[in-house]
Amino acid sequence: MQNGLLVDVLFVGLSPQELTILGNIYQRKRDLQEEIQKIKEEISEVTAEIESIELIDNPIESIDNLDQPEKNPNSQFLATGKKKFNMDPKKGIEYLVDHDLLKRIPEDVAQFLFKEGLNKTAIGDYLGERDEFNILVLKSFVTFTDFCGMILVQALRQFLWSFRLPGEAQKIDRMMECFAQRYCDQNPGMFKTTDTCYVLSFSIIMLNTSLHNPSVRDKPSVETFINMNRGINEGGDLPRDLLESLYDSIKSEPFKIPEDDGNDLMHTFFNPVKEGWLCKQGGRVKNWKRRWFILNDNCLYYFEFTTDKEPKGIIPLENVQVRKIDHPHRQHCFEIHSNGNDFIKACKTDSDGKVVEGRHMVYKMSASSLDDQDDWIRSIQASVSENPFFEFLANRRRKATQH
Repeated sequence: MQNGLLVDVLFVGLSPQELTILGNIYQRKRDLQEEIQKIKEEISEVTAEIESIELIDNPIESIDNLDQPEKNPNSQFLATGKKKFNMDPKKGIEYLVDHDLLKRIPEDVAQFLFKEGLNKTAIGDYLGERDEFNILVLKSFVTFTDFCGMILVQALRQFLWSFRLPGEAQKIDRMMECFAQRYCDQNPGMFKTTDTCYVLSFSIIMLNTSLHNPSVRDKPSVETFINMNRGINEGGDLPRDLLESLYDSIKSEPFKIPEDDGNDLMHTFFNPVKEGWLCKQGGRVKNWKRRWFILNDNCLYYFEFTTDKEPKGIIPLENVQVRKIDHPHRQHCFEIHSNGNDFIKACKTDSDGKVVEGRHMVYKMSASSLDDQDDWIRSIQASVSENPFFEFLANRRRKATQH
């Protein structure tokens, strides 16, 4: 699941202190939302700029403009393309290719991503896509970083600073696969297989989270970290001093993650998979209230009004199912229910504006029509996640421990 500030609210069992921390995060999110209006104004400026730009056909005038970047249409097109990329990476690349500022070859696009100072969240989203061309761009992008002679944790620091790691497990899997291959190519003999590098890299990332996330109470010891990585080198153990040095490095200095500048939030609320009005049944009081729902990033957000900046609640679509139901007083109903006996890891804001943990095993909704009901069910089913990240890692660990 994605990503960033909103994902933190999905953790259950938060203490009052942790809820206070979460409230501070929400305050920062509100500040970011205020910046969205500024971004929208910037979009208007870019649109006006695009409409006003005219290609210069006079060769002499064009040559003169090369010495005056502010009058050079290519400079304007490049600036516009970069802004478009930060808003929608695919459209940004297409725009630059259409204006002959970028060749549609993986090496050229990868160089553009690496050197042009683009939004790192947008870079991560583009590199993580599963299209064949994007995968080739990712493989080329990794070659721009030199890992030769670096210990693994140093290489990871450098790699993870060049973009913001996306939240989807499939994207992370492809990125770490390319990283492991590049590291092993440049440091032959360090590990017996790339699978070993892959598993150890994930262990380091997880260690970083466990040691430095305030929500994690039981911090892993160096012995826990060593035991966690036993047998991953084709059935053999990695040197103890290597694992100890990796542990000490992460404990003393956490990874520096590129700051989120609000684009994650913008992508969530302004580029939804689906949005619209639904009636939702309450939890304790079983009345029905009309809410504005936004589906994106494997989560269902609901608002009291379309103009609200803060969602009233968030329903993560992880380990849940959706199905049609009959209701004696409502038409076109469906429900989201837990796969097992656990509560759905949701949250909402109470009457005082505090974030509280939702304790529901079922959420019931009513659509306006049969077609709308079917469309919501299809869209939600397509967004349901079973946390495949752990499956990826388990499969790779099995490969790494085989003799």
